[in-house]
Amino acid sequence: MSQRTSPPFRADHVGSLLRPPELHAAREKAARGEITRDELKAVEDDAIREVVERQRRAGLRSATDGEFRRASWHMDFIYQLDGVSQSDERMEVRFHNAAGDLNFSPPKLQVDGKVGLREPIFAEHFEFLKSVTDPSVTPKLTIPSPSMVYYRGGRAAVDESVYPDLEDFFTDLSAAYGAQIAAMGELGCRYLQLDDTSLAYLNDPNQRELVARMGGDPDTLHLRNIRTMNAALEHKPEGMAITTHLCRGNFRSSWAAEGGYDFVSEALFNELNVDGYFLEFDDERSGGFEPLRHVPKGKYVVLGLVTTKRGELESLDSLQRRIEQASKYIDVDQLCLSPQCGFSSTEEGNDLTRDEQFRKLERIVETAEKVWG
Repeated sequence: MSQRTSPPFRADHVGSLLRPPELHAAREKAARGEITRDELKAVEDDAIREVVERQRRAGLRSATDGEFRRASWHMDFIYQLDGVSQSDERMEVRFHNAAGDLNFSPPKLQVDGKVGLREPIFAEHFEFLKSVTDPSVTPKLTIPSPSMVYYRGGRAAVDESVYPDLEDFFTDLSAAYGAQIAAMGELGCRYLQLDDTSLAYLNDPNQRELVARMGGDPDTLHLRNIRTMNAALEHKPEGMAITTHLCRGNFRSSWAAEGGYDFVSEALFNELNVDGYFLEFDDERSGGFEPLRHVPKGKYVVLGLVTTKRGELESLDSLQRRIEQASKYIDVDQLCLSPQCGFSSTEEGNDLTRDEQFRKLERIVETAEKVWG
């Protein structure tokens, strides 16, 4: 067993990080018109420089910009696709936590034009990240998977006058994502992650019922999503590693779905053409490791054993035991370690401190060195 020199790394992380107080304050001032866009960008730049250095000091081999320029992990990207806009209507999403339920009411999205990509999204974000990342560290860009454009709204969100045949929508969506992937490769991106909640949500019978109520086929939607992603992945340039992160919801330390990976695992691991899978396994809500038996040789699973929902630090022994349990179903050399999700999928962030966040990242590096050398 050995450390890996290409992504995903033995010690890795999902992407989003808690925003520092000065960034929160600057965003609020910008929203009130008290500072300019350029002044906000200067604060963002400084915050990103600092957090990239903190990732390097923690011992990580990859670094993100913490998604510090975004309000949301996915919508800031999706609304920049041609043909996608924000609806006047709102959707209701119920999140759960130990204290009870939390309602989230974001605007719905609508596909009211032909889906396309006029110019690469987050290109400037990535170029800045690359410019401030140490040569020993790989800059990583995280974007929502194509599944996220369709999952929440279903057929009703796709204008039938624009796309009478839904297959044409998926073809255009794949092409737009393919162009994004190719463009990021030209900018020097060697580590790209497609964040996907749909493939995790579909393991939950309640979520499959929701898909059926929206007129979709809950038994085959994961196969449709995998085909759409694979069509985009055909544009992957040589030397780029692409992973996906499966999440059951992450908003202010709360979640939306439950259930193991059994329902999607065979197709997910054998048909989706990614290099690695970031999977959350931080509690019983995520199910057992048994589905990992379907992972073929040559692919990697990044075990999300360290929770981002709470500040308590996992012990080295407990993490080693969990990795050992997982290795009963998959070769330990195909495993890596990370937090179960981002620390701040939306700008509000989860209920822990920045110091607790970095202690968790350091613990992941410490554990990976113990397990893989």
